[in-house]
Amino acid sequence: MSADVLVVGDVITDIIAMPEGPVVRGSDRGATIRSRPGGSAANQAVWLAAMGVAVKFVARVAAVDHERYLVHFRSRGVEPLLAADSELPSGVLISIVDADGERSFLTDRGANLNLCAEDLPFSLLDELKVLLISGYAFFAPGPRAAVTALLKEARARGIATAVDPASIGFLREVGAEAFLKWTAGTGTIFANLDEALELTGSVDLSLQMQTLGRFYPRVVVKRGVAGAAAGGRDGVQFSAPALPSQVVDTTGAGDAFAAAFIAAELRGGKLEACLRAGIAAGSDAVARIGGQPEIL
Repeated sequence: MSADVLVVGDVITDIIAMPEGPVVRGSDRGATIRSRPGGSAANQAVWLAAMGVAVKFVARVAAVDHERYLVHFRSRGVEPLLAADSELPSGVLISIVDADGERSFLTDRGANLNLCAEDLPFSLLDELKVLLISGYAFFAPGPRAAVTALLKEARARGIATAVDPASIGFLREVGAEAFLKWTAGTGTIFANLDEALELTGSVDLSLQMQTLGRFYPRVVVKRGVAGAAAGGRDGVQFSAPALPSQVVDTTGAGDAFAAAFIAAELRGGKLEACLRAGIAAGSDAVARIGGQPEIL
């Protein structure tokens, strides 16, 4: 089956803990705990499918979990191209959600660390319109080599490309200079406030656009309660405010945003419409637990 969008990144099981109050060191605290399929790239793929986009998703999972994940993604309308890993367990993330919906993560990327060139043949790019790569794929040497080669081939073929830094923690570990070097030339970067600050060293939105515009033709900054903006080397081209929303869990809001932006553009939407579609999807995502849309 051909696809309009190919998403590459991690499969992660999200274990979401929402404490009823401050964690008591050495003792108990009541909490709501839920387990959900997740991972930034996985979330993006599922949101894209929910928006009617034909999407393929490449990642690695433990061999013992392979069939279960295939069933999950197919049930969500995604064509999963998952490599079964015999060495490492599937990735797991523990998300501790504060009262205001903000999250802190503990991440074991597991089998995702073994993503390799054999998992990403260039034939995946045939008839493709957009290649979307999660920043997680750049944070370890093996996956980085594989996605860098695929990204280079996509650009050579004139395929639209996009990257989402995905993790401020891992971005700080590798450093802004390295990440910019690895991903420079990608058509669009989707960065949140913290990522834009880390990559540019500035809190000024216009300067962030101009700085990132030296590396990416189009820059989209997800600004949380301040909405979102898009632009590039010449500064801010368009910005839009956030929509009112009851924040339950911010997990996956940025993934929903990126998916909606891309889906709107594939339908012929102009920049303003794409930005507003992303904001609306992000607002919808924060009102639910977990990073993927519910099955209706």
